Amino acid sequence: MNFDLDADELALQTGIRDLCRGEFPMRNVRRGIDRDAWRILGGAGVFTLRASESLGGAGLGMTAAAVVFEELGRALVPGPLVGAHVLGARGIDAGAVTMCERDVGVVDHLGFADRVCVLDGEGARLVDAASVDADPITSPLDPLTPVHRVRGFPTGESVADDVDRIRAEAAVLTAALLVGIATAETELAVAYAKQRQQFGRVIGSFQAVKHLCADMLVRAEVARAAVYSAAVHLDGKGDGDAERAVTGAALLAGEAAVKNGTSCVQVHGGMGFTWEVDAHLYLKRAVALSALHHGSDALAAAIAASV
Repeated sequence: MNFDLDADELALQTGIRDLCRGEFPMRNVRRGIDRDAWRILGGAGVFTLRASESLGGAGLGMTAAAVVFEELGRALVPGPLVGAHVLGARGIDAGAVTMCERDVGVVDHLGFADRVCVLDGEGARLVDAASVDADPITSPLDPLTPVHRVRGFPTGESVADDVDRIRAEAAVLTAALLVGIATAETELAVAYAKQRQQFGRVIGSFQAVKHLCADMLVRAEVARAAVYSAAVHLDGKGDGDAERAVTGAALLAGEAAVKNGTSCVQVHGGMGFTWEVDAHLYLKRAVALSALHHGSDALAAAIAASV
């Protein structure tokens, strides 16, 4: 199957990449998300990309959304991106929306969000973020992903009943973010390996470092193909099991981002753990996203049960 992007998708990718370079350089990303940055994302159509044209959107599909979210992940753009996009695709403008499962017990970006989209067995409900009974976790793993421990949600307003579809879309969008992170980690490691010298040679010339970087590239490319395949299935154009495709994409993307983050830190040596180097931020975001969306063990078990 050919997963090369067509001309329109390449133009979309370039446009979002240029937006991220201009508005979300790492010095801005390190400050976290704010309302001005959120409005920029909204103005670029990130949240209404899949909404119908009659609702003010572009009428595109999950494949286009995966391309966009991959670039957002590559730039490490913070914020409750997935929830806002999933609701925006349904023509629901609820501002900054974070999404969580009712029985999980934690929610991210609660302090920034206007609403929380709570998923349970009956559907999706919107509640005011200020009405959620929760306590902040004082030292979250990812310093750019603040997390609250939830004691309870109010009932809220029912906004959708296709909860399985919502979960699938959220999984693919999160996987696309993770593929972007895995790609950025590869780029960081390769760039450092090309300029850091030891024993009079750049470390990229050492076989052990070459192997690390090559493995990072392979993991990112395999995960990207899986995410694009899952997006194609959700667009109704695949010929396989859509649920398995989504689960596989989430598993491969999470593993690629976490393992590539570990390798990226290793290539940087002791510097990789320092606050000034970006490598640790990508690794922390990868682990946080994976943990907030089931984790690799649960995804692997789901895959095993389906075969």
